[in-house]
Amino acid sequence: MVNIKDVAKASGVSPSTVSRVIADNPRITEETKKKVRKAMKQLGYHPNISARNLVAKSTKAIGVIMPSSANTALQNPFFPEILRGIGSVIHHMQYSMSLSTGETEEEIFSEVKRMVFGSYVDGVILLYSRINDRVTNFLRKNDFPFVIVGKPHDHETEITHVDNDNFKAGKEITRHLIDKGHEKIAFIGGSRELFVTMDREAGYVTALEEAGLEVCDEYKIHTEFLKSGGREAVEYLLSLEMRPTALVVSDDLISLGILGRLEEAGIKVPGDISLVSFNNVYLSEITRPALTTVDVQIYELGAQSAKILIEKTQNKDEPVKRIIIPYNIVYRDSVMELK
Repeated sequence: MVNIKDVAKASGVSPSTVSRVIADNPRITEETKKKVRKAMKQLGYHPNISARNLVAKSTKAIGVIMPSSANTALQNPFFPEILRGIGSVIHHMQYSMSLSTGETEEEIFSEVKRMVFGSYVDGVILLYSRINDRVTNFLRKNDFPFVIVGKPHDHETEITHVDNDNFKAGKEITRHLIDKGHEKIAFIGGSRELFVTMDREAGYVTALEEAGLEVCDEYKIHTEFLKSGGREAVEYLLSLEMRPTALVVSDDLISLGILGRLEEAGIKVPGDISLVSFNNVYLSEITRPALTTVDVQIYELGAQSAKILIEKTQNKDEPVKRIIIPYNIVYRDSVMELK
C-alpha cells in the first residue's frame, strides 16, 4: 500500500511537505503542490480523509435537506438542478454531500439531529423556507452553520440565505398577462406554508390591484409541487362558472400536469387559456406549447448556497449574507394576446 513516505520520495520533498499539500496549506508553493499531486496520482495514493478531518475537527461534508421526502422532491427537476449547482462548488472545494432521505417531517428532523450531534457534517443547506420550521429552529438553537435557499421566516433574527425576488417576479409575470389583455387571471401555487409560494402570490395580487382588476379568492388555488397537483387544480377550474382566461402557475412541474389535463378536456393552450410559470426547468422548453416562465437560475441558487455555507463553516465570524439571484422571464408559446 502506497503511503506518504512513498509520495515524498517520488516527489523529492519531505513527508511533512506532502501532508501540507494534502491540507492545501497556503504556505506551500503552487509548483510544489503540482509536483506532489502529480506523484500522488502516478502512485495511486489517496489520503485518509477521515483521519485528517479528525485532526482538523472538520468533516469536509455538508448536509442538504429537502422540503419533503427525497423520493417526492426529486421528481421535480428543480431539485436535481439545484443539487448540480451545489455539487459543482463542493467538488471544487473537495467537500462531500450528505442528502436527507427522510420520508416524513419527523424522519427528516431526526436525520438532521443525527447529522449535527454525530458530527457528520460541518453545515447544512435547507432547500426550502417555511413558517415555524422545526429544523430551522433546531439549527439556530444549536448555533450550527446553515444556509436557507429562500427567504427566512423571522427577519428580526438574521439568517444567511440565497433567494430570488419572488414578489417582484410574481408581479412582473402577472403584468405580462395583463399587458396581453387578460383580466380574469388565476393563481395556482404550492403549499401555503412555503415563503416562495406566498411571495409569488403576493406579487400576482399586487399586479392585479395596480391594474385595477378584481382579486378573486376562488381564483387562488394551492396544491403540491407535483404534476398530479396541477391536474387537481384543473378539475377545480373547469368547475367554475366564470373560468379564467389565464393562469399564473408557481412551478413548471405543476404546469405540466395542467397542460396534460387541459388537453384531455379539449382546452387549448394558449388558444383557449394562457399560462405562465416559474423556474424554467429543462422540461418547460420541450413541452408543447413551450412555457413562458421565470428563469430563477436554479443552478446558481445551489452554487451560491454551497459557497456561502462553506465560508460560514470555515469562519464562524463570517457575517450574515443575503444573496439575491437575478431572474429573467423567458417568453415562449404559452400566452395569447386577447383582442
